[in-house]
Amino acid sequence: MSVDCENPYLVPLQFLLEGVRRGEKVLYITLSETKQELLKVAHSHGWLLDAIPLLELSAIETLLRPEAQTTVFHPCEIELNKVTALLLDEVRTAQPARLVFDSLSEFRLMAETPLRYRRQPLTLKQEFAKCKSTVLLLDDKMDSGNSCSDPHVLSLTHGVIDMEQLSPDYGASRRRLRVIKLRAVKFREGYHDYLIHTGGLEIFPRRVAADHRVPFQQEPVSSGIPELDALFGGGLDRGTTTLILGPAGNGKSTLALQYAATMASRGERSMVFTFDETRHVMLARANGLGLELEKGIESGAI
Repeated sequence: MSVDCENPYLVPLQFLLEGVRRGEKVLYITLSETKQELLKVAHSHGWLLDAIPLLELSAIETLLRPEAQTTVFHPCEIELNKVTALLLDEVRTAQPARLVFDSLSEFRLMAETPLRYRRQPLTLKQEFAKCKSTVLLLDDKMDSGNSCSDPHVLSLTHGVIDMEQLSPDYGASRRRLRVIKLRAVKFREGYHDYLIHTGGLEIFPRRVAADHRVPFQQEPVSSGIPELDALFGGGLDRGTTTLILGPAGNGKSTLALQYAATMASRGERSMVFTFDETRHVMLARANGLGLELEKGIESGAI
């Protein structure tokens, strides 16, 4: 599984910690970050990494230094072969059920040519499969305009997950992910928002209205104003959408809040989205009109 992400540590660390919780063997291979950096991230989320074996680049560099000054082979080929051999030896010894490889971008730099680069991930993939390891490959986005600009990764991996952070002109930054590919699995397409909290990621799968049909009784919904209900033939039909039009100050919001307060008094739920006014101003206006919105909000009805 390849993960192109803006937040490279949280997903793999949660993935491995869950493996530890289930009693599985795990392994973190890092070519780009130090152990201290990973421990700092884990500490900020209240995680302990004592049970996660870590192979970092410093152990690899000690094997590469003698080779860097000799031989008729291209230095990058010697370096890449040495790194690959060391990684494979470690994986064969550990036999991990869950493995994180951080990151492919380092492999890409060492390979220098597309052919040499493609050959190495293919070798790793075959060895990982022999160990029956579930692997997360981390990668940096090469092109901000393309969700997955590395065709080698796209063709070799079982799945591809794209994670990104958007910074609009106004408001807070927004993070979202998209499953680009997942072989032989029916997955939910499109973008899914997620948040980063202390303790990890919280993901909000996109909702599909057709998947959440709720049976309801076809009946009129009262506004609490008998004269208005009479104009509507007994009330608005449940399950329909009504647009209230008019210039500013003619009572559109008041009418909408009237419905919310009436439904709350009858034990029914409603939801209010307000863009033009703050919560404080809206509640103050409702109180001035005698609409008990605060009581409905406290009870969870609004």
